[in-house]
Amino acid sequence: MSNDEPSLKEVQDFWNARPCNLQHSNAPVGTKQYFDEVEERKYFVEPHIPAFADFTSWTGKRVLEIGCGMGTDATNFARNGAIYTGVELSSESLNLAKKRFDIFGLTGRFIEGNAEKIDQILRGETFDLVYSFGVLHHTPNLNNALKGIRSLMHSSSVFKMMVYAENSWKSAMIAAGLDQPEAQYGCPIANTYSSTQITTILNSLGFEVNSIYQDHVFPYVVEEYKNYNYVRESWFQAMPQEVFTAIEKQLGWHMMVSSRLA
Repeated sequence: MSNDEPSLKEVQDFWNARPCNLQHSNAPVGTKQYFDEVEERKYFVEPHIPAFADFTSWTGKRVLEIGCGMGTDATNFARNGAIYTGVELSSESLNLAKKRFDIFGLTGRFIEGNAEKIDQILRGETFDLVYSFGVLHHTPNLNNALKGIRSLMHSSSVFKMMVYAENSWKSAMIAAGLDQPEAQYGCPIANTYSSTQITTILNSLGFEVNSIYQDHVFPYVVEEYKNYNYVRESWFQAMPQEVFTAIEKQLGWHMMVSSRLA
């Protein structure tokens, strides 16, 4: 990485300033109502997440989440009986995740750390599922993180990640200056990948891709959305649902990838 490229410290500072989904509720931050409303809104806007995570399949299994944020998916893994470990770069996000588990009486292990050093943080451990949703496109060196992830897997482990898709509606809007990668301005790193790129990277590091698909186009008027009003942009309002769904599947911002060791 050259001196003028964003650093991991800049990424950490960005997410500490405003953890992801922090403003998904108007209730007092850290209360049960707050966490319930954050979860409800997250899965309303991104309904593809529970099916991809497949929370109910990991009962009694060792689950590692890289980039747990404030713990929405973490909560659902733990509720379904997973033996859960979350690693998170942002201390502010991690504190919220810990508080969330305390409030809901859930058991889990939380570690502040860098995805690119995950093999050092959890040296000698293996997990049945390594899961990372919307995180690894923010790290300076994806290959370093993937090499570490591979070392934490056994022969039947599953690795699931979501990264941003290059061939997407949102990527086109960003390129035209009409959108930005994250809700808050100034995200230091938000890489995008094609399915071919991700498959090539994973294959080169000893993974076998089992499935890869896209989903998620954000259809709402941003100013209305900020006020918790779900008003679709006029062009999406006029669009039949089956057409919108087809666009999500072909041009979705979220690229979901499931893989195993080759």
